[in-house]
Amino acid sequence: MKPDRITAMRDLIIEVRNEFPFALPEAEICAGKCVGCPKKLLELADTELTHWETELDAGETPSFGEIARLGKMCKNIRRGLVRNELIH
Repeated sequence: MKPDRITAMRDLIIEVRNEFPFALPEAEICAGKCVGCPKKLLELADTELTHWETELDAGETPSFGEIARLGKMCKNIRRGLVRNELIH
């Protein structure tokens, strides 16, 4: 059985929060290779995830398009983090 839209969005948020290195100190994020600013990529992801956590807590139900857009954005950010060797 497929999850409802709220559960799907929460699952996506949890998955991204677990995979992306939000807890890394800035010195480590900006220390090595820099292809596109990984610090700004992480800030963008955190801002969007926090926005959706707030919306979900307020009782909002995301549309399928909003879930897809967040997923696509996170996929692109992940690609940038891989290029910067912050995740594998």
